[in-house]
Amino acid sequence: MTAARTRVLGLLGILGFLAAWEAAALSGAVSRTYLPTASTTLARLGSELTTPDFWTTLADTVITWSAGLGIAVVAAIALGAVVGLVPFLDRATHSSVEFLRPIPSVAIIPLAVLVAGLSREAALMVVVYAPFWQVFVQVLHGVADVDPVAQDTARSYGLGRLDQLRHLVLPTALPYVITGFRLAASVALVLTITAELVIGNPGLGRQIELYRSAPDAPGLYALVLVTGGLGILVNLATRLLERRLLHWHPSVRREEAL
Repeated sequence: MTAARTRVLGLLGILGFLAAWEAAALSGAVSRTYLPTASTTLARLGSELTTPDFWTTLADTVITWSAGLGIAVVAAIALGAVVGLVPFLDRATHSSVEFLRPIPSVAIIPLAVLVAGLSREAALMVVVYAPFWQVFVQVLHGVADVDPVAQDTARSYGLGRLDQLRHLVLPTALPYVITGFRLAASVALVLTITAELVIGNPGLGRQIELYRSAPDAPGLYALVLVTGGLGILVNLATRLLERRLLHWHPSVRREEAL
């Protein structure tokens, strides 16, 4: 399937969704108080885009998301590399990792509020938690995937630990790290919106909650569409980064050849 055909089908899917939404709202099956028409929502979205407050709100969400994701990725790569390269640490932390990793980030919201109050710092604690494990586990897998024969060869040629890390471990682990980063970026966005909804720090999530309590259904649905568009942009950006950094990897070369 060509890229142009894929884009056309995607556009048709969006138009079909909007048409179904419009028809469902006009049918009266659900009150307009709870389900405004697609045309009304898009008109409201257009008006929102012209207000400075909207862009300030969007910037607050992006700042919280990027800060949380950055902290999670840096910490996960650093700790994952250390734990993965030291077999004793890998064995000693395995049970703790398997216990902590499945805990939902929303479950630590009360703890975050208790520690940092109703602030951006509390939201960052929530945003950092799940993305950290996404990247950390991928780093462990990447380090473990290093070919033992290649390691022995590197040692026989007298390569030090830093040279082995640069020329052997990093190229092997990089595809795993990028996969973890791509997953973490989307998870961090979901948690950013969730934290803003629950904790009430500035951002799209808090504004959605304000529109819900107003009630202002068109404004609420308009911002939901914004969060969806933001998710698409995050996914496209991480895919582009993946292609740039892994242009040499067989999986990326095969995907580009299709």
